[in-house]
Amino acid sequence: MGDTSRFPPRSSSFRIRSDHRLRLLESAIPSSLHRRTVLALSWAVGFFLIIAWQRASVDRLWAPPLPRPIPIPRLRSPVFNLTDFGAVGDGVTLNTKAFERAISEIRRRGGGQLNVEPGRWLTAPFNLTSHITLFLSLNAVILGIDNENYWPLMPPLPSYGYGRERAGPRYGSLIHGQNLRDVVITGHNGTIDGQGQAWWTKFQKGQLNYTRGPLVQLMWSRDIQISDVTLRDSPFWTLHPYDCQNVTIKNVTILAPLSGAPNTDGIDPDSCQNMLIENCYISVGDDGIAIKSGWDQYGIAYARPSINILIRNVIVRSMISAGVSIGSEMSGGVANVTVENLLVWNSKRGIRIKTSAGRGGYVQQITYRNLTLENVRVGIVMKTDYNEHPDQGYNPNALPLIKDIHFDGIRGHGVRIPVRIYGSQEIPVTNVSFRNMLVGITYKKKRIFQCTYVQGRVIGKIFPTPCDNLDVYDEEGQLIRQSTSQNSTDIDYDS
Repeated sequence: MGDTSRFPPRSSSFRIRSDHRLRLLESAIPSSLHRRTVLALSWAVGFFLIIAWQRASVDRLWAPPLPRPIPIPRLRSPVFNLTDFGAVGDGVTLNTKAFERAISEIRRRGGGQLNVEPGRWLTAPFNLTSHITLFLSLNAVILGIDNENYWPLMPPLPSYGYGRERAGPRYGSLIHGQNLRDVVITGHNGTIDGQGQAWWTKFQKGQLNYTRGPLVQLMWSRDIQISDVTLRDSPFWTLHPYDCQNVTIKNVTILAPLSGAPNTDGIDPDSCQNMLIENCYISVGDDGIAIKSGWDQYGIAYARPSINILIRNVIVRSMISAGVSIGSEMSGGVANVTVENLLVWNSKRGIRIKTSAGRGGYVQQITYRNLTLENVRVGIVMKTDYNEHPDQGYNPNALPLIKDIHFDGIRGHGVRIPVRIYGSQEIPVTNVSFRNMLVGITYKKKRIFQCTYVQGRVIGKIFPTPCDNLDVYDEEGQLIRQSTSQNSTDIDYDS
């Protein structure tokens, strides 16, 4: 035993007083009530412990295991992590230097893979290099800083003459590249977020001095693949391949608010050749996909068409513009485009071709197959008076050519105006065909298949009744009724 001399002994008077108080307390509570209270409390505590134990056991038995981090595949060697270069993914630390150092090392090595791990990686714009794979892990977010002072200024695009919104230089893109080869941006559905709200607000208030920059822009490059990532809230156009060849975009989600996010096109192939867009979901504040090739006299001089483009298995929502558009900047020409298995839902327009006098160029050999329109205000639009020009130097006699546009398999319901083709005497639309069309309508006006200055034909079963401008053929290709006038006008602008 320990040395009890260190503790002062309790006085006998203290023990007597304590025992006396205890006996008084016990005598004040009947013994039977005291026992029942203790038993009830004991039973309640025990019951609670049993229930808690059972719940924990069931949770352990049935709850799914916590997901393990998905290993990042080695798609290219050598492989680097962004954190190897001092990056901090807290959404606050600016990581531009880390991206630059990492990409510089990959350039020095002749190629490599840069992994962006889970986290929120704030950065100013940076440039890619050739032979790079940028891999965004699950829950990895590259955040564009929303202070325009960090965004570099670049010369205007040569086929546009000057910044698209303002004369002079333009802001660069968040992720940029020029004259590159063999570039891959992919991942486990990581995100590139342009934090566009600040840009949209300043643009609407007239507080920006230069044209806003895209989220991702690759120029004069080839052999590009972008897949399995989410792109969201771009300041301007989201994904802008400019004068590129051999581009594949697949399994990409592109998001922006449906209103209040001006000019946030999803994908803008611009003077591009040999391009595939497939298995994408796009919901944005302007055109879902807009094929372009330069603006008026600048695009005519640059003379780079967008050709050989396949768009398939794509879902689009656009409350402001259209699901898939061609133009209006198409002065270098657009040809040999196929759009198939397209769903446009809860949108203003489904398909749109837009141009005007002064554009020059051509839109030809365009095929649309298996289109579905769900609650769309105007299904198909061709418009030849989209009079927006870079400056007064355009030639009003530079007239675009629109021909060889074919539709096969159009379905839908809740459509106000299924077709509106607005050619003009100077810019007629020729050799247009419709086959196998059945669209449920919401507009009770007599003429809802609207045409002017259009030449073409309908083949087989077509609903609603086509305009008189078009020849009517049966399924076997026999002429049933020839058009009465290719120049008749029946356009309703209230839609």
